[in-house]
Amino acid sequence: MYEYTLGDVAAHANPKDCWIIVGGIVYDVTEFLPQHPGGAEIILSYAGADATGAYESFHPSSLLKTPPPEFKFLGPLSRSELPISQTLELEAKRHPKPPLHTIINTFDFETIAEHTVTPKTWAFYSSAATDLLSMKLNKKAFDQVLFRPRVMRNVKSADTRTKILGFDTGVPFFIAPTAMQGMANPEGEKAVAKGAGEENVIHIISTNSSHPIADIVSSGKGPGQQTHFLQLYVNTDRQKTSQLLANAKACGLRAVFVTVDAHVSGKREADERLKVDVPVKSAVSGAVSHNDRKGGGMGRLMGLYIDRTLNWEDIAWIKSAAGGLPIVLKGIQTAADAKLAVKYGVQGIVLSNHGGRNLDTSPPALFTLLEIHKICPEVFNSLEVYIDGGIRRGTDIFKALCLGATAVGVGRPYLYALNYGAEGIAHLTQILKDELETTMRMCGVTDLSEVHPGLVNTRKIDALVEDGIEHSYVKWRPKSKI
Repeated sequence: MYEYTLGDVAAHANPKDCWIIVGGIVYDVTEFLPQHPGGAEIILSYAGADATGAYESFHPSSLLKTPPPEFKFLGPLSRSELPISQTLELEAKRHPKPPLHTIINTFDFETIAEHTVTPKTWAFYSSAATDLLSMKLNKKAFDQVLFRPRVMRNVKSADTRTKILGFDTGVPFFIAPTAMQGMANPEGEKAVAKGAGEENVIHIISTNSSHPIADIVSSGKGPGQQTHFLQLYVNTDRQKTSQLLANAKACGLRAVFVTVDAHVSGKREADERLKVDVPVKSAVSGAVSHNDRKGGGMGRLMGLYIDRTLNWEDIAWIKSAAGGLPIVLKGIQTAADAKLAVKYGVQGIVLSNHGGRNLDTSPPALFTLLEIHKICPEVFNSLEVYIDGGIRRGTDIFKALCLGATAVGVGRPYLYALNYGAEGIAHLTQILKDELETTMRMCGVTDLSEVHPGLVNTRKIDALVEDGIEHSYVKWRPKSKI
């Protein structure tokens, strides 16, 4: 069979003679143009070129197995002409995802996602700021904390149930908010809500969600039957934020997690390098992905609406606009700000460096947790403390709980599990719960009320934790000339 070149296709780029490429296959769509439900213009914008990204953003890949007669198959594009991204996608199609039951940890989900989601999706989800140091340190910090197990205990049962902000949950971890989940799976946040409901894990809905809040909530157990929280980016147009908060409350969301560490987005180079092929739009914030001279960084370009003036004095306004919902500040990175959170009367804080995605070399949440222990332990008696970033095992969850965290957030692993839809979300939750139960039993704990710092050894990282003693500063002066 003849293999077409890009030059062959480019010669057919007008309404009377229109060829396009989809998934490495060349099609003559001239007669299909007037029949396209979305209009001929969108197809003509890709005339004589590759329309794969645009096509797959709106249509299931199975649709081309039986295309309409007017969508004429011509033949394959020469493999030497395929972009690297499509070559990888074709390889992934030849090597389909392994069965869900064969996945036994979070790293399996990650490896499979890397080879099966689109390159842009992978770049957006997996990227972190500049040199990735904070992202790597997030995980390394947990690895350096050791257990001090207690033995000879009756551990026949292990109960992982707890409360977060007074709401019952089956596990002491929640699904952290992540943007544009529809890039991993067309059902996006709706599939996450369904899987979360099946396993009784709390789901935090992002301001940059792919689907409307009402649709997400109704995809789970429904309003009042399942706990969802809202993650909030405050909009420069405060009226839009007021409307979003009112909608969230009307849809049954139970709390608001205000992101406070992302007035600007970090430089995520892997995401910047890959241009946006087809724009995606958040159904909640209305933000649209695009490209500019700096690149195609979705976090940067979709976050342009975020209010850079947001400050502590705005907490009162947020409380009022939220209509009495509990307020949690997400992105606290110092004990000093934890104390301010208590002062301003919020109900909780998330110690977080945004998964290492914003300010590189910012501290891992575990360091901040220990810093609060050293400088202001009274914070733990004034509000709930959560942490996220780098949590990949049930052992990580248990270590955080021993050090005073009420619960932890799990972000990227759930994105990768979404590759398998709602079933993947439920399966990942089961994996983490099983690992947590095993860790509890091996440490002599049967109920989460029994955890305490004496079950862990943090000596290896204690020296890296800030103790509140300020650095001395002496202004340098040049020597006087003699």
